[in-house]
Amino acid sequence: MKAIQITETGGPEVMKHIDLPDPEPGVGQALVDIQAVGVNFTDVYGRAGVNPPATLPWIPGVEGAGVVSAVGSGVTEVAVGDVVAYSGVPGSYAERTVAPAAQLVKMPDGLDATSGATAMLQGMTAHYLCHSTYPIQSGDVALVHAGAGGVGLILTQMVKALGGTVISTVSTEAKAQLSQDAGADHVINYVEDDFEARVNEITGGAGIQVAYDSVGKTTFDKSVACLAPRGYMVLYGQASGPVDPVPVALLNAKSLFLTRPSLVHYTLTRDELLERAGDVLGAVKSGKLNLHMHGTFPLQDAPEAHRQLQGRETTGKLLLIP
Repeated sequence: MKAIQITETGGPEVMKHIDLPDPEPGVGQALVDIQAVGVNFTDVYGRAGVNPPATLPWIPGVEGAGVVSAVGSGVTEVAVGDVVAYSGVPGSYAERTVAPAAQLVKMPDGLDATSGATAMLQGMTAHYLCHSTYPIQSGDVALVHAGAGGVGLILTQMVKALGGTVISTVSTEAKAQLSQDAGADHVINYVEDDFEARVNEITGGAGIQVAYDSVGKTTFDKSVACLAPRGYMVLYGQASGPVDPVPVALLNAKSLFLTRPSLVHYTLTRDELLERAGDVLGAVKSGKLNLHMHGTFPLQDAPEAHRQLQGRETTGKLLLIP
C-alpha cells in the first residue's frame, strides 16, 4: 500500500510517500480501506516534534473514513462492507489501516466517507466543548477563536443551536464572511481590532461566560481578560504555540476556571463515542449542521496540506484522498 511516513520530525518535507506492506487485522481489529483522511493540527504537532511520536518511523493521521475489508476474530461492532469513520486511530495517512473495531463508527445511510472524515474529529471536538466541557446555556456569550476554522465553524453552529451568543475572531474579511454565515453574532478581525477591547464593548463590560481557544500563546491572556466572574477558559489547542505557565492567582481574581481538554477523554467508552458521533453525524444528515470543506489533496501532497494548515491559509476542513 501507499502511505506517508516520517523517519524524523521537522518541516512538511520530512513526510515521504512510500510503499509499505498491507496491514492485517488481529483480534478485535478491522482493516479499513481508507477513502478519505482528515488533516488536523495534531498531525502537524506530531510531524513537527511539538508532540513527537513515541517511535519512528511513523505514519501521521488519526482521522479517516472508508470501507471495512476484513475483520479479525472477536469483532462484533462492524462487518466487511460497512462504511465507517473514526478518530483517534493512528496511521491514517495511508491507503489502509488496522483499527480497533470498538473505535469505528458506522456511517448513517446517505452519508459517505468524505462526510465522515470531515465531521468526526472536528465535529466531536465542537460537541464536547459546548455540551460537556462548558455546557452552553441559553443566554451565554461564547468567544470562539479561529471562527472560520474547521472546529470554529461547527462550534459556532452548535453554540447557536443551544441558545448562546457567539463572538468569533478571524484574520481576513473572507473568513469573517464564513464565520458570519455559520451564525456568529459578532465577528472580530483581530488583525484590525483588539479583540479584548471589542469583547468588552460588545458585552458592555460584563464579559463572557466561556472562551473556546485553539490558538494558544497569542490569544490566551486576552481571552482570560474577557471572562466574566466564574467564566471558563477552555484551551483546546495551541496553533500559535504553547501557553506559558499560568499562576493560580490569575484565576482567583474572578474565580475563573481553566481547562485543557482533549477529545480522547470525552470518548472514553464506546457508548460515549457512539452517542457523541451519533449526535454529530445525525445533525449533518438532517441538515442541521453544515460542513465546510476547504479542499482535498492526493495523499502524496500531504506536505502541501500541512503547509497550508500551518500557514492559516485554510477555512473548514482539509482532506487527503488515498
